[in-house]
Amino acid sequence: MIQYFKNINHQTVAIEKPDSGTWVNILPPLKQEEFTELSEALDIPIDFLTDSLDIDEKSRFEDEDNVKLIVIKTPTENNSFNDSDAFYITIPICIILTHTQIVTVNSFENAAIKKFLNTFRNRQADNRKMMVLKIFEKVVQNSLEYLKEINQRRNQLEQKLYDSNRNEELLQLMRIQKSLVYFVTALRSNELLFMKLERTNFLGLNEEEKEFLNDLIVDTSQALEMANTYTNILVSTLDAFASIISNNLNNVMKRLTSITIILSLPALVAGIYGMNVPIPYQNTQHAFYIPLLLSLSISVVISWYFMKRRWF
Repeated sequence: MIQYFKNINHQTVAIEKPDSGTWVNILPPLKQEEFTELSEALDIPIDFLTDSLDIDEKSRFEDEDNVKLIVIKTPTENNSFNDSDAFYITIPICIILTHTQIVTVNSFENAAIKKFLNTFRNRQADNRKMMVLKIFEKVVQNSLEYLKEINQRRNQLEQKLYDSNRNEELLQLMRIQKSLVYFVTALRSNELLFMKLERTNFLGLNEEEKEFLNDLIVDTSQALEMANTYTNILVSTLDAFASIISNNLNNVMKRLTSITIILSLPALVAGIYGMNVPIPYQNTQHAFYIPLLLSLSISVVISWYFMKRRWF
């Protein structure tokens, strides 16, 4: 699906055909026929439009026939039905600068482009460089918001795990860990992209725009540091719970072994007195109570010894 927007008197207006100063937004479902028509209409290399279809595409930029392509990674919620997949993944956004338009290609719907659409009425469509920087800003803001949500969800799952020790919470934490791996990889790639854009001045920014880009680099570095911190905390938490579970298992096995010993010795006494051979006091009237009292005495002594050694 292809959307065309134009800013007219500070109002975002949807139009049917691309015009000068138009923002062209391409959303799924994506069709090869639409790519071909748009490539011919706007004189864009077809590869620039199809690069976003590869979810593993890295953050980068390139220039071909005075058409500039910038690929940046942005987080989005994972709609997979597999319970073992990450809660969040990162997807590429392709930003294409033609002679008179700005084109964004999305393989999935994402919050960053939606936020940019809500503020498009305040943008100057002729200043395409600042529009690109504003898209970068929405991507960074989106990353920070998702990281805060991940940290909040992690805290809730840890609290539940303290109370229940169920496998379900551990699996949820594993999904969060996978999400953080996506975040760290994407943020590191975006940070390198921003630094390279600043160093090469690929967009031809002025001093004010360079300062804005530098602020985005700082914010991206902050988001990357947050992602690394949350990852380290989560890894330490999972290791701690693994140790706790192993320790609890050892305690359970110790108790079961102690109970087995306590029950086996009285059973040994009963087995000896049950043999078909002459045994002491077998003809007395208290022959039944002698092995019973002996078994109980042995059980009490062994139990007291184990409790003293804190094996229970």
